[in-house]
Parts: sequence; C-alpha cells; structure tokens
Amino acid sequence: MSEKFQPTLESVRSHQIPDWFHGAKLGIFIHWGLFSVPAWAPLTGELGQVIAQEGGWLNWFSNNPYAEWYQNSLAIGKGATYDHHVKTYGPNFKYEDFAPMFNAAAKHFDADKLADAIKRAGAQYAVLTTKHHEGFLLWPSAHPNPHKPNWQLKHDVVGALTDAVRARDMKMGLYYSGGLDWTFNTHVIKDIADLFVGVPQSPEYTAYSDTHWRELIERYQPSVMWNDIGYPRLSNLPQLFADYYNAVPEGVINDRFVQADEIDPQELMAKMASGEGVLPAPAHSDFRTPEYTIVPDVTPHKWESCRGIGFSFGVNQNDTDTSMLSIKELVHSFVDIVSKNGNLLLNIGPNADGSLPENQYKRLVGLGDWLTVNGEAIYDTRPHTHAEGKAMTGEQTISTRFTRKGEVLYITLLDTPQTHEVVLESVHAAPNAAVNLLGYAAPLKHEQRGEHLVVTLPAQVEPSAAHVIKIG
Repeated sequence: MSEKFQPTLESVRSHQIPDWFHGAKLGIFIHWGLFSVPAWAPLTGELGQVIAQEGGWLNWFSNNPYAEWYQNSLAIGKGATYDHHVKTYGPNFKYEDFAPMFNAAAKHFDADKLADAIKRAGAQYAVLTTKHHEGFLLWPSAHPNPHKPNWQLKHDVVGALTDAVRARDMKMGLYYSGGLDWTFNTHVIKDIADLFVGVPQSPEYTAYSDTHWRELIERYQPSVMWNDIGYPRLSNLPQLFADYYNAVPEGVINDRFVQADEIDPQELMAKMASGEGVLPAPAHSDFRTPEYTIVPDVTPHKWESCRGIGFSFGVNQNDTDTSMLSIKELVHSFVDIVSKNGNLLLNIGPNADGSLPENQYKRLVGLGDWLTVNGEAIYDTRPHTHAEGKAMTGEQTISTRFTRKGEVLYITLLDTPQTHEVVLESVHAAPNAAVNLLGYAAPLKHEQRGEHLVVTLPAQVEPSAAHVIKIG
C-alpha cells in the first residue's frame, strides 16, 4: 500500500487542515526547561511594543523580558538579567549548573495536575516545549546531545503529559527549537540579524534535529509539529513532512520551519519592525504564528496567535497582576482572535517542578468559566463576513465580534451593557429567527429597525468580561 503523501512540496501542500484544528480555537503552550529554575527576566514589555521603541531589536535582546532566553541574556554580559544572575548565584555559576537542579525538581512533576489545569481553561489542545534554545531535552532521547553529557531529563515528562492530556480528550502537540540550539552554535543573539548566524547549519546538527523530530513523531504522534525560529537548510523537509502526515493524518505543521536560504534579512527586519513578529512564510505550513500580535480583520488563511499571560513565555518570578493580562483582557483578546479565523495558543510557564504559579492558574480558571457559559460562540465556529461591529446601549458604545456556525450568528459584546435595550448596528435577523443571550434560557424580545437589530436583554444581566447574543 502506497503512502498518501509523497516527499515533494507539491504533495505535502495538498494537505488539508483538519476540522479539529479549525474548531479547537484554544490551545495551551507550555514553556518549561532549565530557565524555569532561575525564572527571571526584567518586565520590559510586550514584544511589538518594545521593538517599536528607540533601540528596536538591539534594545529587546539586551533587556529581554522572555525568561526562557535567560542563557542568551546572561551571555550578553550586561543588562538586568546578567546583574541579577551575578548577584543571586555569583560570577562563577554557569547556566549549565541549573541542570541538576532542574532534574531534581522535575522528579516531582504531576502531569495529571497540569493537564487538569489545561482542561479547566477550556483548551482543546496543548503544545509542550520538548527542547528550547538551550538544547536541553525533556524526554530521554535515544539520541543524546553530543556536546553536553546528561543534557536531558531522566524522566519522560513529554510522555507523561502527552498521556495525561489525551486522557482528558484533548490533542497534544510538541514544540522543538530547530532553529536555535546553543549547544551546537554558541553565537550570542544581540540583534535580529544574529538569528541567521545563530542557526546551526552543519550536517551533524541537521541529522540531530531531523532524528529528534522523527523520534518525537514515532514515540508520541504529536497532533501539532510546532518548530521555532527556523530550520537547517540541509534538511529534506518535504520528506520529513510527508512522513509526518502519513504517520499522523490529522496532524498540522506550523510556519517556523523556514530554512536559511528562504530568508531575506532586510525583509524580515522590516516585517518584524512593523509589529507582525513572525518569520516569512516557509515553503510549506498549515498555519501562521504571529507572536503577541493580532490581525486587523478576517484572514483567509488559518493562523494561531501565541503569547504569554505576561511578557514572558517561561515563568518569571517578577510577574504581578499589573504585568499580566486580566481575565477581561484575556477574554477580549481571545474573542477577537477567533472572530478573525485564528486560534489562541496561550502560554503558561510552570515552575521548575512543573507546578503552575497561582497567578497563571487564576487566569486559566477565569477563561474557562467564561467558556463554560459562552463556548458555543467559540468552539467549532467559523468567521463571519467581517469580524468587528458596534452596539449601542444608552450612552454606551460597545465593540462587538462576530462568529458563525452554519446559519447561526453569534455576536459577542465586549462589555456589560448599561441598559436593557441594545442596538446591534448593521445586524439583520430573519423574521422567524430566535434571539438568545447565552447563559439565559428565555428568548429575547427583538425587532428590526431599519439596518439595526434592537434586542431587549433580561432584567438581571450579571457583569461579565463579554456577553454573547445568538441569532438563529
């Protein structure tokens, strides 16, 4: 029996995004590694905001708020992370010295508890970092690091979390840093152009990363191949992708397998400076991955916005409620992304022992509570003809977002109305259509006034981050 996909770009590009990925809407990203031991970064700000300031990417890397970049920030030899490290651990404490501390802490990892938290958020899939830029592996690979002995966990946390996530009826995806590995290429990243110099291009690293991806596919059958930064140019990606699709027919591949000869550095710097924060399109992908970024309206291609709850992906002990999204901000961002044909890959950063900080868990619960009431307007929906609209209630103007499910239209109000009468601008309801407020059983009184639909809400509407009116 011949395989469905052949090792050519033409063949892998015929892959169709599975319905589960279109319908899932919410995934949880999990950044966990050696960086979870120091768990420290300055609260510089969100990616797009920082690079838009004077100093741009040079300022970003020297004041990097991504705690998972701790090793690189330390290697720069100056700045807040360097000063913190020397003060806390001393000038002779190397990044490698965190490895035994991480191995000891990871023995206490409770995969079921973390999977419960992911499920509590209302997520439909999870994506775990199996290897970040530091090169440390979170599974006991049969292909260990040739440059650093014992540079991997002794316990198979990838397998444990994969089993726990799937036991709760969620999909499991895996992240792998194919573009940066500081055990193969020690070039310090000080500016955006350094990323290209930092990608290992040797035949040794090409075989190493290819072998790891194949091992991850064979052992765990990930529903998502989530690569980062780029990939060595010598790799035969059409072969890897075809083998993956044949092994995991319902799998999807992200857009960060960009090979070096596909990148125009000037184009990339201009693109990132504009705030898109995403690599150029690779030869093949199923979806795009803008980082800390949303798009202005409905896009025809599938995309997935990835971001931390705060300014970092790795856990950061400096985080406070003011540096993290509020539950209301989180709900609004999520609804906006879904209305524009996107998924949200919301990141959590566990502590070194795999436990979740309370300030992160609180936000997962808040999002999950909102989805318990309003998930019908999110899961398995598709974009409307346009994403945004307005509603008037008394003197109040409320921004709205649209989603559809067949003939049913969902209008999400991004605030609690001040009056019971709500005017939905440029919204039409069929004469026999039912109108409801999700979370309330009784149908709503409504009438068409020209171009606008006027809806009367229940007498008591509890305050919420957002409310959904269903028409159909």
